[in-house]
Amino acid sequence: MSEIYLNLSTNNDNVERPTEARLHLGGMRSRLSLFPRTFLALALVTSVAACDDPGPTAPIPEVPVVETVTSTYTGILSRNGAITFPFRVESAGTATASLTEVGPDNTIAIGLTMGTWNGLQCAAVISNDNALENATITGSAGSAGSLCLRVHDVGRLSTPITFSIRIIHP
Repeated sequence: MSEIYLNLSTNNDNVERPTEARLHLGGMRSRLSLFPRTFLALALVTSVAACDDPGPTAPIPEVPVVETVTSTYTGILSRNGAITFPFRVESAGTATASLTEVGPDNTIAIGLTMGTWNGLQCAAVISNDNALENATITGSAGSAGSLCLRVHDVGRLSTPITFSIRIIHP
C-alpha cells in the first residue's frame, strides 16, 4: 500500500515535519490509499513529460522574396543630347543600371543619371558623368514608384554614338 504525505508550512522558510494524511470513514480510521500505484506512476510520467514541452514559440517572420524585372534599352545619343527612360518599381529594393554597349568608340565617357520620374522629367538622385562601357550605377527605392534613367552627353561627343543599357529593378 502506498501512503501520501503532505508537507505543511505556515511560511516559505519554515517547513514542518511531514505528517501522514489519514482519512476517517464512518468512524473507522484507515490510511489514504485510494490511488493504486499504477495511477501514481502514470501521473508522475505525465508530469515529467509535460516539463519537456518548450511551450509556445514565437513565429519566424518570413522574408518576402522580391521579384526583379530586367529591361534593356538601346538608343542613339547625339552631341549635347539626352534620352530618358522611365520605369516603374513595384516594391522597395535595389535598382541597378548598366551601360552594356557603346559604339563605335567605347572610350568616350557619357553620363548616366538615375532619379525619380514625375511624369514629365527625371529628377536626378545618383549620377555618373564619366560612364564608360560596363559602368554601373545603383540606387535604392524605399517603396513602389516611378524612377528613371537618363543617358546624356557630358560635352565629350563630337559624333553620335549608339548605346545599350540594362536596368534591373524590383
